[in-house]
Order: sequence, then C-alpha cells, then structure tokens
Amino acid sequence: MVSETGRGGSLDRSARGEEPLGDEAFAAIDRMTEALWGRLTGGLSPMACSLALFDWSIHLAGAPGKRAELLDKAARKAARFWVYAAAVAAGDKDAPPCIEPLPGDRRFADEGWTTPPYSLIAQSFLLNQQWWHNVTHDVPGVAKHHEEVVSFAARQLLDMFSPSNSPFLNPAIVRKTAESAGANFARGFRNWLEDASRLASGRPPVGAEDFKVGRDVAVTPGKVVFRNHLFELIQYAPQTETVAAEPVLIVPAWIMKYYILDLSPRNSLVRHLVAAGRTVFCISWRNPGPEDRDLAFDDYRRLGVMAALDAVGAIVPATKIHAAGYCLGGTLLAIAAAAMARTGDDRLATMTLLAAQTDFTEPGELALFVDHSQLRFLDSMMWNRGYLSADQMAGAFQLLRSNDLVWSRLVQDYMMGERRPMIDLMAWNADSTRMPYRMHSEYLRRLYLDNELAGGRFMVDGRPVALQNIRVPLFVVGTERDHVAPWRSVYKIHQLTDTGVTFVLTSGGHNAGIVSEPGHPGRRYRVARKTAADPCLGADEWAAAATVRDGSWWSEWAEWLDGHSTPDRRAPPAMGAPDRNYAILADAPGDYVLER
Repeated sequence: MVSETGRGGSLDRSARGEEPLGDEAFAAIDRMTEALWGRLTGGLSPMACSLALFDWSIHLAGAPGKRAELLDKAARKAARFWVYAAAVAAGDKDAPPCIEPLPGDRRFADEGWTTPPYSLIAQSFLLNQQWWHNVTHDVPGVAKHHEEVVSFAARQLLDMFSPSNSPFLNPAIVRKTAESAGANFARGFRNWLEDASRLASGRPPVGAEDFKVGRDVAVTPGKVVFRNHLFELIQYAPQTETVAAEPVLIVPAWIMKYYILDLSPRNSLVRHLVAAGRTVFCISWRNPGPEDRDLAFDDYRRLGVMAALDAVGAIVPATKIHAAGYCLGGTLLAIAAAAMARTGDDRLATMTLLAAQTDFTEPGELALFVDHSQLRFLDSMMWNRGYLSADQMAGAFQLLRSNDLVWSRLVQDYMMGERRPMIDLMAWNADSTRMPYRMHSEYLRRLYLDNELAGGRFMVDGRPVALQNIRVPLFVVGTERDHVAPWRSVYKIHQLTDTGVTFVLTSGGHNAGIVSEPGHPGRRYRVARKTAADPCLGADEWAAAATVRDGSWWSEWAEWLDGHSTPDRRAPPAMGAPDRNYAILADAPGDYVLER
C-alpha cells in the first residue's frame, strides 16, 4: 500500500517506466530525524508549536483593536493593583484583594500570602496571569487549536515562574527555613538525590515498594481462567452463597494496569461487586514490547473483548453479560458492542462506560497534543521504538496538571523537605504501561483526529459501525475534574445512541472519581435517566436538572445492575470451565500485571 500511494508516487513512476527511488528509505530518514528531535523535545513537535505561535503572533500584529484592548486592560489592572497596594501600605488589613486565584489553584492558600509583602507579590502575579490569558485568547482570525496551544504554552511559562516556586518569595518556605535553620533544604536535597537516582535506574518512586501487586493491592481472590497473547482473564472467587445470574465483565484500558479497579480492599470496585453477589471477570492486559509493534486496534477488539466474552459465555453459559469499560477500554467496548449489534449478537445485557469517550470533538486538553503535525512526530517516535513509552505518556499528563504534579512537588519535597506519603492510587499511577505503535497510531488518528466513531465511519470487518445500533441499557459515568475524558465529552453518548441512558456525574477526577468507594468523605454525584423517547438535553441543562446525591456512585450502579438483572439468584458458577478449554492457569492477579 505504501509503495502505491506513498511519498514519491512510485506507482506513477512505474507506469512511466521509471525505476522506484526507494520511497521507504527516504521515509525512514524522515522518521529517524523526527524521532531524534522527539527525544530532545520530550515528544513535542517543534513544527506544531511554531505553526501555533506564528498563527497567533501574525494575527495579533494585524489586530490593532485587540492590541489597544490589551493596553487598556493592562492600565486598568495596574490601577487596581496600585489602589490595593496603597491600602495595604496605609495599614488596612481588611483591604479586599483585587483578584482571587482560580478555582482549584492552591498555590496561594497559605496564610502568609495574605500579609505584605507576599500579598502584593501574589496579587501582581495573578493579575499578570489574567492579562496573559487575555493576550492569548480571542485574537481575531487565530485557529481555535492554535489559540489553545499558545495559551497552554503561556500558562506553562507563567507556572514555572510563579512566586510560589521561589524559596525567597514563598512565605511558607521562608517560615519553614527560619524554623528549621535551613534543614528543610538539606532534606530536600536528599529527596532530590534519591528521586534522581531512582529515575536514572528505572526504579519506582519512594514508597511505591510498599504497595506490592498481589500482596497490598490487587488482592481480591480469584483465578486466571484464560490467557492469550494480549490479556489474561481473571475470574473472581464468590464471596456470597448465591449470586446474580448475569456475570459482569470489566474491560479496563490498556494504557494502565487493570488493578486501578482492584486497589486496596477498602476501595476495590471489584471486591465491592463480588461482595454484593456478582460473578465478576476482569481483563488484565499484557504490557506490550517492541515485538508487538504491529498489533492493531482491531486486535484488541477481536483478541481482547470478543475473546473475553467467549470465555465468560463458556464459564457462565445460557445467560447474558453485563459489560463495563473504563477509559479507553470503554471506547473499545462501545465499538465492540456496536459491531455485535450490527450482526445480531445479543450476548450483552447492559453496557457501562466509566470516563470513556465515544465522541472526540471536545477531548479536553489532551487535544493540545493531537494535530497532524504532532501526530506525525509522535508516530515517528513510536515507529522508532515500536511502542509509546510510559515516560512519554507520563510527561504529557504531568504537563496538563503541572501545578499539581510538578511544581507543588518541587515545593513540598525539595524546598519544604517534606515527603508526601505514598498512597495506593499514587503507587498504581507509577506502575505504568506501554502502547503498541500501530494500535496507538490508529487510535489517535481514527478517533481523536478524524472522530470516525461518532461520524459513523469507523470500520470493523470492512463495514462501518454505528452506536445507534446498540439497544441495551447504558450506564455512563463522567467525572467533574476529568482532564483525560472531560465529562461534557463523555455526555455526548446521549446524542449517539437510541437507547436508555443513565448518566452519572461524580465528583473527583479521571481516576479518583471512579475509585470512589462508599464512605469516602466528601463524595457526591448527579444522576438522571433518559429513555429512548425522552428529549435530549444539553450537558449544562442536564447538570442543572439532575438529582444531586451524597455518597458513592457505586451504590447507584449496583442498584441499576439489580434492576437490569433477572430476579432469581443461583449458586456461584465453577471457577473456569476445563471441559471447554478454560482451565485454571494461575491465581489472581496473574502474570501479565507483573510485567514491566
């Protein structure tokens, strides 16, 4: 295919009787060059960044009205600042600040920032930050994507030079230094040396070794009852005398280890389901290496979801299956369900999507790293290695939340000299995985860039799949502070399906919002049900009309599953089905989850 339609037009040259010029060799030169640049830039395409900067700057230069507006805003912000500074200088301790930090910005939460001179420093920075937001937004003529890239870059630079990151300007650091006679910097330097050593040697962060898989996390009893090249299937041991007839199959994302859903016993979704009398199966994906570079997206559907459904159907025969997918696993499950519906495969009783997108027109800040130039750059880096490495993915996610994941850590660990205690969720986050070259390239281009699934152009077995063909009830969960799958994007499943949808919007982020066990303090969620005949509301309309409830959405889901299950209960099924080639292979959590 490449030789027919590739860079040099070899098919045309052959038709003219010319010799092929080695298109693949020339293409390889470009890929190797881009891969080398990628190692220097951390995976960011300099061409994509340059295009965004040029688009913004040339349009700003050609917009005298916008520049005049920015001058006016700068003058007014300066006037507000000097009025505040004068009030502070006059000793007015109750002078209202001229600007408040954005919601979620905890950099200036310390009481020291309310007293001069630190209050003046904080106010000056926040006003400056607000002005740069005005500079990078609403410049007439700038492409929306380029505007977002420039704004993101400006925000990263501002965050880097925030006074909260300076040991001389942050009152909490100054106070700590005075109290400890500088011992905080000595401890911080030791912390930095330890972190640098672990990073260089490929060891996990400090404290992660206290959460060993199979001992401290992923400890719900079960057996591996199936294994192929892509995944192991875990069947969890029953904990009740009787169980619901319909089993639950969980499809996690292969961008993460499955045990995010089976963390410690207190916050394990798997254990919660089993304790409620559910027969639970979960896919544990294999961590791919360079030899898996040609695994395709459809391989994960065929050899993953469909193979798992076959196994569950053999072990628990003559009953339908509740299927649940998390993140990318939910997107894959939706594609598989749509393909099944087209062919009349009715093995699913319901489908649950947890923080999973099916429409990618508004994918959130991850879209900053998805355009043709950036994807070509990333594609070359994956082509060179055969996979997308864990450190590349981690770097992108850290940039999206640099205040929480980078700068706050610098202040806390290295300047204050205080280690934040490791928790199970943080240890899981450090246990990262890789993504096969071909699969990830197809995923980014076909879903993120071209939005083929929502557009009805995603092909399975040579035919397009349509989510409208899905007729089973849907339970869909979005999280309020999700930077990976924004809840308004997840909500678009309402516009893409013609079946009943129960939508839940829970507090928390992409991971913490899903790992939201009953009894967790401060948790709440909104919920509303839509039948196929009900009118479809916009996302914000839905949020205003939905019922707000305190507690965990897990209980809501359990009740929903009960309502879509047969009322009779039965004795738990046997573990595996040796007579159908699904023998017990190992104890949970299996072998694949331990691969690094």
